[in-house]
Amino acid sequence: MGESEDTKEEIFWKNKIKQHWKVLAVVIAAGILIITGLIVVGIWFIESSPIGSFGSATLGQWSLDMIVAFAILLFLWELLIVGVPTCLFFGVGGYLWWRRLPEEEKQEIKGRDKGKKKHTKEKVGGSGGGGLLMFIAFCLYHIIMGNYYTAIGLYSYSFWIYSYLWTIAWMAIVLGGLAIIILTIVYFAVWRKKKE
Repeated sequence: MGESEDTKEEIFWKNKIKQHWKVLAVVIAAGILIITGLIVVGIWFIESSPIGSFGSATLGQWSLDMIVAFAILLFLWELLIVGVPTCLFFGVGGYLWWRRLPEEEKQEIKGRDKGKKKHTKEKVGGSGGGGLLMFIAFCLYHIIMGNYYTAIGLYSYSFWIYSYLWTIAWMAIVLGGLAIIILTIVYFAVWRKKKE
């Protein structure tokens, strides 16, 4: 029965793609333009940014300070030049497309979405922000140690590996300590009261 439902879903969406092939073509073209825009803005920023000496700095000249500043500025330029227009295009375009659909078709799509949400509760994998949290902790560790503005090439690679391991250790100590404090509070405030 599961296979027949999957087949019905596949047929339904194939028919919708055939019906709205022009919209799909516009979305694909927009996707290509977005990716091209991201690459062009990235190249422009590398060539015009004084951080990294306009693209001529060697890896040994970079510090964590420069990496963080470069990443933040690149993200903001990408967001401003590509991200905002993309959101406006898809937001307004999607709204206008949805408004022009016949009411019967809207209900059919909404009904399929609701049915799918009820039956499928699969967890999609992802980092959950762990990589970003680790990078922030790594930067904080080097700020505390006084190496944040130091060129990366001045130290051996083993120094950076060991500092990464020390960051993990300090994160475990801090997060473990917080977990112990929170569990102690919950124990005395909630669980112990329930036992009484």
